[in-house]
Amino acid sequence: CHKDLLPEGSPWTCPSDRVFFDASVIWGLVGPKRIFGSLGDYSAMNWFFLGGAIGPILVWLLHKAFPKQSWIPLINLPVLLGATGMMPPATAMNFNAWMVVGTIFNFFIFCYRKKWWQRYNYVLSAALDAGVAFMAAALDWKM
Repeated sequence: CHKDLLPEGSPWTCPSDRVFFDASVIWGLVGPKRIFGSLGDYSAMNWFFLGGAIGPILVWLLHKAFPKQSWIPLINLPVLLGATGMMPPATAMNFNAWMVVGTIFNFFIFCYRKKWWQRYNYVLSAALDAGVAFMAAALDWKM
């Protein structure tokens, strides 16, 4: 990504460049204690460790409270929360688009047009992946 080739006031950014720059500043220059310590700007982030410990207990309690619900034991919080770390750095616009497409095709079409979903969902997934790869190459070449 070349920021100098973007038009003035462009909403597009180079998030992966910023991620590595920000990480190097946090861990190398400033230090994690000043960022995540008790007086740091992101000290509240430490509460997520508690949430990560309590989350599986909540799923277990839900399963005990509603044993006839077959979908509750399928909730795997480490997979769900770990998958967020594998997402590329993106803006809120990207996450909203992923959620809308995922909800439409993996909930509504799966529930109401199961034959279509069985036949075309993997083709659609491959097409969307190919479109992302094609546009990444095209944008890299253009910018």
